[in-house]
Amino acid sequence: MKTSLKSKAQKAEPTWRPYHLHALAEAIRRAETLLYPADSVLRQFFREHPALGQRDRGFVAEGMFAYLRRRRSLKALTQTTKPKRLALAVLVRELGHPLREAAALADDTDREWLTNFDAHRQASEALLSDIDNADVPDELWARLGGDHDAANRTQLAQAWMQPAPFDLRVNVMKTTRDGALTALSSEGWQVEPTPYSPLGIRVHGRPMLAHHPWLADGRLEVQSESSQLVGWLVAPRRSEMVADFCAGAGGKTLLLGMLMRSQGRLYAFDVSDKRLKKLTPRLARSGLSNVHPQRIDSERDAKLKRLSGKMDRVLVDAPCTGTGTLQRNPDLKWRYSETGLAELIAKQAAILAAAARLVKPGGRLVYATCSVLSAENETIVSQFLDAHTAFSLQSASEALVRAQVPLDTGDTLKLLPHQHHTDGFFAAVLKCRD
Repeated sequence: MKTSLKSKAQKAEPTWRPYHLHALAEAIRRAETLLYPADSVLRQFFREHPALGQRDRGFVAEGMFAYLRRRRSLKALTQTTKPKRLALAVLVRELGHPLREAAALADDTDREWLTNFDAHRQASEALLSDIDNADVPDELWARLGGDHDAANRTQLAQAWMQPAPFDLRVNVMKTTRDGALTALSSEGWQVEPTPYSPLGIRVHGRPMLAHHPWLADGRLEVQSESSQLVGWLVAPRRSEMVADFCAGAGGKTLLLGMLMRSQGRLYAFDVSDKRLKKLTPRLARSGLSNVHPQRIDSERDAKLKRLSGKMDRVLVDAPCTGTGTLQRNPDLKWRYSETGLAELIAKQAAILAAAARLVKPGGRLVYATCSVLSAENETIVSQFLDAHTAFSLQSASEALVRAQVPLDTGDTLKLLPHQHHTDGFFAAVLKCRD
């Protein structure tokens, strides 16, 4: 008799072994260098350790990301650079493992250290509680102070200490949200509709969905709710010519193609072959036939000049600091710099100006970032409008009302983790004069 996924989920949690601690310590050691994105570090680590099972990998991933979220205060509390001791501190302080369970994974020396650490932890935490920016680097904390009042800044930093929600998007070319919710619930997953996106599903817990058949055949895609909402701001129609100017691996491209019901013509532009290659299998699963990936050398590529003034809708999902995604990409906050921000701002302005040249009279240009910094958001849009008088800002809230999305953040879409329980996200709808 086949064992249901629900009954599997009810089995006792596995007993962790010393090799799990060693694996977590090694992952922390590699992530600590900040040379590569955390997800890339994990992928490489798992390739080198194929014997680790799914639960083992979940343990390592959860611990490594917990460390990166609380890196600053963990270092202040532990006063150590030893990866194994940092791993033990993560288990007790961040993941809530009993001291007895964590100590059983350590040798005598580290067990004594852990016991002393835990004994003094509460008093030390009280001292750290006076430091509001304990887990945000100073440059980023100062930048946030210019954009948010004290309460919002603190709440935002606290939200970044929590894991991000895990969202899926339904592909209506192949199924319905109700059908997906029913199927996943029957398998024992805790799922519910996302509060804003009409096609989103929020999954609770730590499911192992990587090889789920609904993801494998394109009925579902992993996509954060904030990212999904941009589709209803672009609002492409079936017969139109549309461009995703910075398509990347194509999550938003697939959403736009689906909203167009695989009709019209949708260009997916990107400067990276590697990113566009990731779109290929996703596109094949999606059932879409109207998407045309195009690699470009830069925003001045000749391919773009031939399409000047011909696009009904253009989406610019601009490269940014990613500060809106620090719950799922906590390593980004430790790589933040004002110099890097200045470079991105110049790039964002150039990309938006180039994308605007594609828009036909009466067409729509949507500028979006996964950033919570006004320098990458409102300031870029304001400067663009000053220099491009043919464009005007349209109400994002009105666009969402037309799509029956129950969300009103004003003229622009502005999402914050502590207020909306999504990634931080910004989008502005710009219309070209007829």
